[in-house]
Amino acid sequence: MDIKDIDKVDNIIKRSRPIQAGEHIYRTGDGFTSIFAVRSGSIKTYLLDDDGVEQMTGFYLPGEILGFDGIGTEKHGCNVMAMETSTVCEIPFERIEELSLQIPVLQRHFFQLMSQQIEADHQMMLTLSKKNAEGRVATLLISLSRRFGRRNLSPNSLRLPMSRMDIGNFLGLTIETVSRTFSRLQKEGLIKVDGREIHINDHEQLRSICHAAK
Repeated sequence: MDIKDIDKVDNIIKRSRPIQAGEHIYRTGDGFTSIFAVRSGSIKTYLLDDDGVEQMTGFYLPGEILGFDGIGTEKHGCNVMAMETSTVCEIPFERIEELSLQIPVLQRHFFQLMSQQIEADHQMMLTLSKKNAEGRVATLLISLSRRFGRRNLSPNSLRLPMSRMDIGNFLGLTIETVSRTFSRLQKEGLIKVDGREIHINDHEQLRSICHAAK
């Protein structure tokens, strides 16, 4: 987009106050009015089953967009919570629709973002249905590495924003299995683990685990 179009988009964005860890941006059933771009920190999305048990459905890093779940029904279908002190940009959906008529490239980019989200969901469903514990953890690490790289951060040194419990919940593993898997990957020399700090030593071997694990 040219500078005038960028200014038009910038004018509709609402910058939020800092959101504290554990604070919600929206909850299941809230009316849909906006999508959100993560500026700093990290966000998780989750559902609650009939017994009130949480099921993680996604993790979002700076530069990533969330809120698409409310477009179809005009109500959000999941809960969105900050995992650490975070800030987001709120982008009113009605204003996006208005600007898309004036700036066709904006609508195309918006559709690309939605397509990327659908593809990410499909890949995660495939991961959970076919891979063993090593394959699931390796897939998550490779995904985070790529996403860190897109933010111009090191794809090798990752600070995991989520807890081992959240990782286990997301991947369908117990917290003990997650910890053992990290230890096993470290023993094999593929990663180095220091709390939430993960250094990837061998991307190629980690990717081979993603493809081979059943």
